[in-house]
Amino acid sequence: MNRRIAELVITVGVAVAASAAPASAQTSSASSAIDSSLKGAIERNGVPGVVALITDRKGVIYHGAFGVADVSTKRPLKEDALFRIASMTKPVTSLALMQLVEQGKIGLDDPAEKYLPELKNPQVITSFDAKTGDYTLRPAARVPLVKHFLTHTSGLAYPFTSAIWRDFKPHAGETYAFGGPMLFDAGERWHYSTSTDVVGRLVEVVSGQKLEDYFHDHIFVPLKMNDTSYNVPESKGPRLVAQQQRDGVKMDGPIVLQIPPLVGLTVANPIGGGGLASTADDYGRFMRMFLNGGELDGVRVIKAETVKLMSENQIGAVTVPALKVAMARSADFTFIDDGHDKWGYGFLITARQMPGMRSPGSLSWGGINNTFFWIDPARGIAGTIMMQFLPFADAKALAVYNAFERGAYQLAKAEN
Repeated sequence: MNRRIAELVITVGVAVAASAAPASAQTSSASSAIDSSLKGAIERNGVPGVVALITDRKGVIYHGAFGVADVSTKRPLKEDALFRIASMTKPVTSLALMQLVEQGKIGLDDPAEKYLPELKNPQVITSFDAKTGDYTLRPAARVPLVKHFLTHTSGLAYPFTSAIWRDFKPHAGETYAFGGPMLFDAGERWHYSTSTDVVGRLVEVVSGQKLEDYFHDHIFVPLKMNDTSYNVPESKGPRLVAQQQRDGVKMDGPIVLQIPPLVGLTVANPIGGGGLASTADDYGRFMRMFLNGGELDGVRVIKAETVKLMSENQIGAVTVPALKVAMARSADFTFIDDGHDKWGYGFLITARQMPGMRSPGSLSWGGINNTFFWIDPARGIAGTIMMQFLPFADAKALAVYNAFERGAYQLAKAEN
């Protein structure tokens, strides 16, 4: 984690140190320390509101809500608040495709174009002139396989993770189904991208169901994730957290309203890379299923061996680097251990032990509105912390996340 964030962690995380309490009161002290840490973040106006949850294999061991759901109305934030979880959708989409892999309906080593003809004849950018927009292309050396889209090694990008994609304007007659031409040949390196949108389309084509219907039938109903969906009905609208952002050209000011509150959410064409709304409790159930090897409350949604496959390094010697972003909606962002992190089928994988934090082999990711989660199979603990404002990787948001995670391990230690 970079120095700027580390300095904030010292401030925001002071309360977590209070968890060093006598043995007879360790659990209560550790839980109170998390409360104090999160309340402190609100009081210092670092973040407008936060809902946080910690679960072990048996159930929830911490759940708290602090601050407001809307800075303009000061509506209190509650534990059942609905957050736009953005890219925390990606692990759900990846799970869906792995269910179909498990059933033999699609292969990880299949060319993706076998199912999606729009991916045929892939092109790689060989040069791009930032001033004129001129570019040259060449045919890809190899066709991207299904597994490349699960691991963000497909060669695709996002406009906010690539200045080339941000500024790219195709020549007449050129079309790109998922945003633009490849930056590199499949498998060469890791680059955060629209790859999971491709995974979502694969789920639809192979299953014959629309993405939201598939998620509902095969993931959300079995796991009793009753508040997770793309489309949010008006009846649940009052629970939606407002979309907010830091003010100022560099997004370094106070939090202000970004978009007026909506009555509900309507997503006409859901995509695999983002768009779900969910609660901390629902996502806790999703995480707990992974802690229990693909099963929750006696219902199995995926085999234990498939969970193991998703949780293993699937990018070989390639590593996950920090990303310098190309748009203001996100700050440059690092990961837990830049240059050492790996990627499985749907998750970032922490490769080395972080003192006071998650274990090697932990799975994680986040959403652009500063929602985050991690799953630590080795310790049997998982946590999610949900905020709702831009930019992503906001320094104060990351400091709160860091302090919360450290508090979670103090609580887990006290519980044991």
